[in-house]
Amino acid sequence: MAKDEPTRMHSEKAGMLPGALVHIGERKVENIRITIIDYDEKTFQERVVENIDECLAFKETPTVSWINIDGLHEVEVIEKIGQCYDFHPLILEDIVTVGQRPKCDEYEDYIYIVMPMLTYNWRTESIESEQISMILGRNFLISFQEKPGDIFDRIRERIRTAKGRIRKMPSDYLAYSLVDAIVDNYFVILERLNENVEDLEDKLVGEPDKTVARKILDLNRQLMYVRKSVWPIRELVSKLDRSETKLISKHTRPYLKDVYDHTIQVIESVQSLRDIMSVVLEAYVTSISNRLNAIMKVLAVIATIFMPLSFVASYYGMNFKEMPEFQLKYGYIIALGIMAVSTIIMLYYFKKKKWM
Repeated sequence: MAKDEPTRMHSEKAGMLPGALVHIGERKVENIRITIIDYDEKTFQERVVENIDECLAFKETPTVSWINIDGLHEVEVIEKIGQCYDFHPLILEDIVTVGQRPKCDEYEDYIYIVMPMLTYNWRTESIESEQISMILGRNFLISFQEKPGDIFDRIRERIRTAKGRIRKMPSDYLAYSLVDAIVDNYFVILERLNENVEDLEDKLVGEPDKTVARKILDLNRQLMYVRKSVWPIRELVSKLDRSETKLISKHTRPYLKDVYDHTIQVIESVQSLRDIMSVVLEAYVTSISNRLNAIMKVLAVIATIFMPLSFVASYYGMNFKEMPEFQLKYGYIIALGIMAVSTIIMLYYFKKKKWM
């Protein structure tokens, strides 16, 4: 995405009515994909549906229904599910408008949560972001993603195999599990960034090349992006924990406190890496300065050595008839000898003073 593309895309909505459904963002999937996982302690079913109408049967079921929608470009689908579940138009607008700041909005019958899901692209060594929107109801959770593929496979596997307590808990525990998975994946990203920092430190010990400066800037930019993403998530989780809504049960609140602690750890880890990067940048600047000083030192020694040689050469280059040295048979050899002796004496003096 180009640097000015987010501004350009959001400017397209200027002047539209609040709640107008216009997809703002890159289309990352050809067709929308809808999957449903419905479960309780004893029953489980999972299927892919072709039509949004098939989701309506799970609206009032006593079981927990997780409806996941991959793809945001078909606003008609988003609008229809909003009408069926009576969601506020501004929520639907936020869902189809990517780049939202992490937040949670409480309504009487549901809670809207939006946050970025960060993943690390090992091929390009870059951080990729995808907006995840979740609407938590009394017995359902609807999640909206920009494209298929996420970090929730372990949660799905726990639901399928009935491992842990997730099948015994209400929908708010499912929402906690998704938020926790997103936050925990930040540690995976930080681990990779820490490895990149260590690689930079190894290069600084040797001979740093021109690519080191670019890598330092890229790492600093990535760390700032992670910090920018996780900082409001801390506020989001804290707001959920302090909320008086009945949609968050007392059994789930301790787990939200644990996620809050994880966000603090991520922020502290990011700050620690940024401090290390500051030291790495200073070390790089110092290394470059030392190399420049070494080069200037060699040039200064060469210039100093040639100063007396230039004096001797210029002395014998004067055009006077009565200079006695011009009549000597070995005057040329004597002049070269003076130059050689001067050079040897100066080199010995530089070595003794440890200037070389």
